[in-house]
Order: sequence, then C-alpha cells, then structure tokens
Amino acid sequence: MSHSFDIVSRIAERSGQLRLAEQKVAQAILGDLPFAASASIQTLAKQAGVSEASVTRFAKAIGCRDVRELKMNLAQAAAIGQRFLRADSPVAEDQLPQIVDTIYADIHKVLEVNRALLSQEALQQAAQALLQARMIYAFGMGGGSTMLSDEARYRLVRLGRPVATYHDAMLQRMVAATLDKNDVVLVLSTTGNVPELNANCAVAKAYGVRLLAITALGSPLAAMADVLLPLKSLETDFIFKPSSSRYAMMMALDVLMAELALLQKDHSQELLRRLKFTLDAHRGGSNREPLGD
Repeated sequence: MSHSFDIVSRIAERSGQLRLAEQKVAQAILGDLPFAASASIQTLAKQAGVSEASVTRFAKAIGCRDVRELKMNLAQAAAIGQRFLRADSPVAEDQLPQIVDTIYADIHKVLEVNRALLSQEALQQAAQALLQARMIYAFGMGGGSTMLSDEARYRLVRLGRPVATYHDAMLQRMVAATLDKNDVVLVLSTTGNVPELNANCAVAKAYGVRLLAITALGSPLAAMADVLLPLKSLETDFIFKPSSSRYAMMMALDVLMAELALLQKDHSQELLRRLKFTLDAHRGGSNREPLGD
C-alpha cells in the first residue's frame, strides 16, 4: 500500500546524500513540481539530463517504492498551489516598508465582499436563537476560528447569556452528546471542512440542537446549519500575512451580537452600564473608553 509524506522536505533533507545524477533529478523536480508530477519517467529523465534508471533510483533513495509512488507524492505536494512553492513574492522588496497598505487593502476587500453575503433575516434568526437558548456552546478549531469562538463567549457574557467555549475535539464530542433542543451550538469555521468539528456538530444535531454556523458558503458545515451566516475567504498569493478571512468572521460575529443586544435592549443597556461603571471605578478613564481593554 502506498504512503504519502511531505516530499519537498524529504528531497531537501536528503539531496546532499544523493548521487550526482539523482541530484539532477531532484533539481528538475523542485524546479517545476506540477510538471514533474504529470511527466512520464522518460520525459522527467530527459528534463533532468539523466537515464530512466536514475529516476527510479532517485525515487527509492527518497523513500518511495517506485516511480508511481514518487509521482503520487509529487502530485499531492503540487496540489497546495504554486504560491507556497515559488521563491518570488508578489510584493517587491523595495515596497516592503508599505506592506501595511497591502494588508489593509486585503482586509477592506474581504469585508466588502462578505458584507454583501450577510442577510438581515438570517442575522435576526440567529440572534433570536441565542436569546431563547437555555445554554450556548461556541465551537471552533484551528487558528482564527478558535480565537473567535472565545470572542463569542466574551461578547455573549456581556449580554448576560449563558455560554461556554470548547476547542478540543474530544471535549466537543462529549459536550455535544449531552445537549438537547433547548441548547444552541454556535460554530465558527473559515472553511467548514474540518472533519472533527463537523462530526461533533452532527452529534449535536442528532439530539435536536439548533446549529448556528459562521462558515464558508457551500461547505459541508454550512449544509448542516439551521441558520447560516456565510463567509467567503479571499486568499492572495502573498502567503506571509495572516488570512484576512478572520476579519469577515469577526464582522459577522459583531453584527450578530449587536442584533442580540437590540432584541433585549433594556436588559443589554443595564448590563453594559454596570460593566462601564465597574471598569471605570477600577481603572479610571474617560466615558469613551471601551468595555474591556
């Protein structure tokens, strides 16, 4: 049975130990990974300027059983996209001091695109579900989704709603098995394709729990949601900056929390007044400082 591994790292690690002909094969592969993944052994040998036997020896030298397994691993590595393989950057070296403009522009664009996706009807349905829930469970796994599921907890607490956050896959699954139709799961996922997260949400759904999802439109998680606040991520070729999609997720969360606050306007106002009074008494400051820090 064939097995896959990070072939780019493997070639880099072992290149110094290879014979000269095999090093030429390595250079030909790393020079154009998609080409190498699709080329026949004859074409690859010709490109590298070596014999077909050298290509076969190269495959075995880096831990593949044969050339077929070599090509399978090359195809898997090429599938991530050339932007993670090429050395050039879409931002010229002399423009790097202005990188702030590139990042700000990406944030602005992703917010603009995602604003058009937000439905007032879906926002009101989601806010109503949060208002009526006996308990709210915020699920998130990964980078931005983990951070923003915590943010959901912070915001819901300020509005007096009972909430807990879980990131660990096993704990999510255990919690999901204890819920019922009076509870709500608020799940955040940029892609909607995290297998463990989706499986845990399916467990909750099986017990009648309402699922509110802030996730990618058309994703498996979106298909499960009772109420969907859709996301569209806009990843660029500049791989060295964090994903701007988390700003879209934060925007959807901010709007949802504002909708919830307005559904219980008097109660929300009193809770926020208490927070402001308590914080100002503790730290001082003007009446325009935020409710937090």
